[in-house]
Amino acid sequence: MALVGVLALQGSYNEHIAGMPFSSLSDHIYVFWVLLLGVKGVEIKKPEQLENVASLIIPGGESTTMAKLAEYHNLFPALREFVKMGKPVWGTCAGLIFLADRATGQKIGGQELVGGLDCMVHRNFFGSQLQSFETELSVPELASKEGGPEVFRGVFIRAPAILEVGPQVEVLADYPVPANKWKDSNPGVEGHEENSGSEKKVIVAVRQGNLLATAFHPELTADTRWHSYFLKMATETEGASSSVVAVGADLDLNQPTKIDLPVFL
Repeated sequence: MALVGVLALQGSYNEHIAGMPFSSLSDHIYVFWVLLLGVKGVEIKKPEQLENVASLIIPGGESTTMAKLAEYHNLFPALREFVKMGKPVWGTCAGLIFLADRATGQKIGGQELVGGLDCMVHRNFFGSQLQSFETELSVPELASKEGGPEVFRGVFIRAPAILEVGPQVEVLADYPVPANKWKDSNPGVEGHEENSGSEKKVIVAVRQGNLLATAFHPELTADTRWHSYFLKMATETEGASSSVVAVGADLDLNQPTKIDLPVFL
C-alpha cells in the first residue's frame, strides 16, 4: 500500500488526510480507493517517518509557525532530501511558501524554506485574514486530466501568490488583480512588471516535475480533483498504472450533494 504523508505540524493537515482517500464520499468508495488503488494518508511529524511514505503534502497554515516547528523537529534536512529524491510533493498555501526557492514579503528575520520549486513567492500577497476570499479559477489542465468543469472554486486564506517562475515551471492557474489594487496592497513588491491595461495576473497554481503547488486550499472544498491529480503524480512516479480516475467522476452514487462550505482556519 502506498502511503501519502501529510506534514502534521500545524494547519489543515486533517482536511488533507480526509481527502486521502476521499473519505467524504461513501464508505464503499473509501474501501475501493484504499484496497484497489492502495493509497492511504498518514501524518508526518518526525524526519524518520518520511522514509515510509511515497509522496508528501505540505498543508496550509501559518507558515512562520510551521517553519519554527519544522526546525525544532529537525525536519528541514529530511524534507529537502525528500524533494531531491524526486518524490511527489504538493504544497498548499503555506506549503507553497515552503517549496519556493525564493520568497518575499517575509516577516523580520524571514523563515527557512525547503526549496526545489523555481519561483518567487510573495508570502502574504493577498493581505490579512480579513482579505481572505473565494473565487472561480480557470483550470483547463486540471479539467483535461480529471474531467469536470474548467473552473475550480479557489479558497484563498491570507494567501500567497507566485510572482515569477522559471522555464521548467508549468502554470496551472492564475488570477487577475486590478493594477491599482495590486499597487496599493503591495507597495514593496518587486520583480513583476506592469501588464498593459488595468489588470495584472499573479500565478496561483504550478507544477514543476515532481512538485505541485497551489496558493489556495482545495482540501476545504468538496471538489477532489486536485487530490486525484496529485495521486496520479505519485502512481506515475512509482511506475504504477496512471489510469486512476477521479473518485465518483463516472459513478452514480445516488447520494445527495455535499454542501460545499469551507472551514476557515
